[in-house]
Amino acid sequence: MSKKRKLVSGIVFGVILAVLLVGILCTHSHEEESVREVMKDAVLHEHFKVSFFGFIDVNPGLISAYTVTAVFLVFALIVRIFFVPRFTMIPGKFQLLLEKAVGIFADLANANSPHRNKFLGAYIFTAGAYIFIGTVFELFGIQVPTTSGGVVALPAPLADINGAIAMGVMSYAVIMSGGIAGNKFKGVMLTLKDFSLPLSMSFRLFGALLSGALVTELVYYYLAVSFVLPVFVGVMFTLLHALIQAYVLTMLTSLFYGEVSEVHPKKKKRSKKDVTDNDLELAK
Repeated sequence: MSKKRKLVSGIVFGVILAVLLVGILCTHSHEEESVREVMKDAVLHEHFKVSFFGFIDVNPGLISAYTVTAVFLVFALIVRIFFVPRFTMIPGKFQLLLEKAVGIFADLANANSPHRNKFLGAYIFTAGAYIFIGTVFELFGIQVPTTSGGVVALPAPLADINGAIAMGVMSYAVIMSGGIAGNKFKGVMLTLKDFSLPLSMSFRLFGALLSGALVTELVYYYLAVSFVLPVFVGVMFTLLHALIQAYVLTMLTSLFYGEVSEVHPKKKKRSKKDVTDNDLELAK
């Protein structure tokens, strides 16, 4: 590298460093709010409520859930109307990407529930996509006005305990439906045996996704690291949790669904005549 290039690189690096230092010094401090209050509001959303069309004040997570759901429905409608009729035997890039995504969840459903997996594959694909896209959604940082007069960035839908419980209970209901379809009343009893499953699913989702938000809040809270670094921390935790939680919930759902929906043939009772004949054969 020539001296001129080294000089230019040094100048650019110095300018970037100077901008970062100025940004750190100019970043607004959170001294008026304790870190305990920051963490509490990130979990309970007591202060930052959002008006739902002027009818009721709700948590920002509910607005996120409705927004992500609407995006999914519109996207599915567009794909069904404009893309699916044009699919060919030799797939293009978009068709290949879509088939690959569907194939991953179809293979997961087939591996864990080979006897009954059509509905299971569709559900875990939907649930996994919702968890992943819904978690990544918070990276867009969409600002909405609050009822207190400020603004708040829309969080991930499942970072709200209500959204996490809804996803856990829905997955449990799907597992029970597999048990009913495969084993009738016995399938219900097999599902109810794991009565703590919806709680574990719900709080696993809520805890994992909320931990990323809390870490980012902590990084933002302290002045010395509240510039630039939260971008990397937020993106890293968000993508990591999106992938892990989508995989964990879909895997658990498919495993339990396959277990309770598997049909176990009844053992035939041996008659007295069969028992006598077998004893005679053994005696010989």
